[in-house]
Amino acid sequence: MKLFLVIFVMFFCMIVLMAIGIFFKRKPIAGSCGGLGNVGVEKACDCDKPCEKRLEKINNAERTKEQTIQLQKLAHK
Repeated sequence: MKLFLVIFVMFFCMIVLMAIGIFFKRKPIAGSCGGLGNVGVEKACDCDKPCEKRLEKINNAERTKEQTIQLQKLAHK
């Protein structure tokens, strides 16, 4: 139990130190490898023909984007 507590405290301290570093630098956490585009994958789902679930997500995202644009236009009138 003592070993568990020591390791838990060490992890907690590391997380707190990382959080303090983020607060002072004011930069969002970013990946170091450049993401999927860096390894030749153009999209997260690299299928030739997306499944119905993926198509539904894409359509919902497009609808949400269009609705946001329309609301912004209405807000500026």
